[in-house]
Amino acid sequence: MSRETPSVLSTEDLVALIGALRAENASLKAENASLRAQMAELERRVGLNSSNSGKPPSSDGLKKPARVTSLRERSAKKPGGQKGHKGETLRQVADPDDVVDHYPSACSGCGAGLDPDTSVSHSARQVFDLPEPQPLIVTEHRAHDCRCPACGAKTRAAFPDGVNAPVQYGTRIGAFVLYLLHYQLLPEKRLVELLADLLGVKLVTATIARISQDCARRFQGFADVVRDHVAAAPVKHMDETGFRIGGRTQWLHIASTALLTFYRVCAKRGSLLMNVAGIVVHDHWKPYYTMPGVLHALCNAHHLRELKALVEIEKEDWARKMQRVLRRACHAANLARDRGVPLKPSLIALIERCYDAILAEGLAFHEAQAPLVQPVKGGRKRRGRVPRRTGHNLLLRLATRKQDTLRFLHDPTVPFTNNQAERDGRMMKLRQKISGGFRSAEGAMDFALIRSLFSTAKKQGWNIIDALTCDPSDLAKSLRLS
Repeated sequence: MSRETPSVLSTEDLVALIGALRAENASLKAENASLRAQMAELERRVGLNSSNSGKPPSSDGLKKPARVTSLRERSAKKPGGQKGHKGETLRQVADPDDVVDHYPSACSGCGAGLDPDTSVSHSARQVFDLPEPQPLIVTEHRAHDCRCPACGAKTRAAFPDGVNAPVQYGTRIGAFVLYLLHYQLLPEKRLVELLADLLGVKLVTATIARISQDCARRFQGFADVVRDHVAAAPVKHMDETGFRIGGRTQWLHIASTALLTFYRVCAKRGSLLMNVAGIVVHDHWKPYYTMPGVLHALCNAHHLRELKALVEIEKEDWARKMQRVLRRACHAANLARDRGVPLKPSLIALIERCYDAILAEGLAFHEAQAPLVQPVKGGRKRRGRVPRRTGHNLLLRLATRKQDTLRFLHDPTVPFTNNQAERDGRMMKLRQKISGGFRSAEGAMDFALIRSLFSTAKKQGWNIIDALTCDPSDLAKSLRLS
C-alpha cells in the first residue's frame, strides 16, 4: 500500500501562512482581552448592591447584602437610648374619661358580705383604648325666607361658605380621606373598605378623585409660595426620580429644605426648577451645573457608596483612605456645627492636604494601568474614547469638583449629604410601589401638590388634618423659613 507524500509548501506559501496565523492570533488575543474586560465589568456589576451604589434595596433580590444603616464609622456607644435621653412611655392620667369601680362581694377573712360603703382605699389601673366607631354627624342647614312686615318683600338667608349642594360631605371627612390616601398611602379600594367598616360611609373612587382635585386646586397658591421660598433659600436640596404615568416614565422633581418641600411632575428629567439662588445640594448630575447663578455642594453619601464598591470589588487602597478622610471630615464638621463654632482653618487645610494626597495616589495608580480594551462587536472595535475604569472616573470627579465636594467644611449651613432630598423622595416612590403608576398626568400632579402640603406641614409641626381645613393663604403667611 503506497503512502501519500505530503505536499511541500513553497517559501512564499509558508510566509503567507505564518502571516495569516499571526493575524488570527492577534485577532484572538484582542477578542480574549475584550471578553476579559467584559467579564470584569459584569463581575463588578454583580458585586453592586444598595449598600455600595445607588441601586434601590428592592434590586438586591433574595440574597440581601449585610445590613448597613449608615456609611459613617461605628461609635463606641451602645445601641438604644443614651444617658439623659427622655423616653416616652404610657403613663396614667389624672382625669380619665371614664371610671369603673370594682368592689369585693365578700370578706376574704370571715366571708361576711361587703358593700361599696365599706371601701377605705383603692388601687387604680388605666386602659387606653379607642372609642366605638361613630356614624357621621349630619348637620342640616336651613336658610329661612322671611317676609318684611313693612314692604312685604321676601328675603332668604345665605348658606354658610362651602355649603353648596343639597347633600355633600364636610371638610373634616374630606381631610380624613386625603390624609389616608395621600399621606398614609392607602390604595383607593382599601380606603373605600376602611371608611365603610369604621364609619359606615360608602364612598366611590370617583368621589375620592374629586376630593383630591378640589384640594389640589384649593392649595395651588400655597404650593407656589412654598416653591418660591425654596428657590430663594440660602441652601436647598434637589433630586429627581422616575415616575410612571400612563405606562410611561416621567419625572418627579424634589426641591426642599429642612422646613419646606416642593414636588412637581415633569415629562423631561432636565426640566429643572427655575429662578434658583444660593447653594444647591445634589448628586452631581451634570444638568444641575447648567443652572445659572448658583453654587453647588455634592452629596458625599453617594461618594462613600461608590468608594465602598471600589474597596469591596476593585480592592483599590486609595478608596479606603478617601473613605476615612471623608468620614472624619464629616465628624469634625458636625462637631463644630453642634458647638456653634466654625472649623479651624488649620484643620480644614490638613483635611484638604490629605484629600489631595489621596487623589494624587489614586490618579498615579490608574494612569499606570494598561488602558481598557474596547469591547469587540461583530469583529469590530467600538469607536470613540477608550473607556476609563470606574475608580478613575470617580477620581477625576473628586479632583475637578473638589470645591463642591468639600463645601461643607467651609460653610456650616451646607450638609455633608443630600439626604434631605432623598428622605423627601422616599415616600413618593413608596406610593408608586404600593399602588403602581398614575393613569393621568393630572392625577400625578395633584398628588405631587398635595404631598408638598403634607411634607411641609410635618416639617412645620402642623397637624395635617387641621392644615387641610385651614385657609391656604393663612397657612402661607405662617410658614417658618428658618
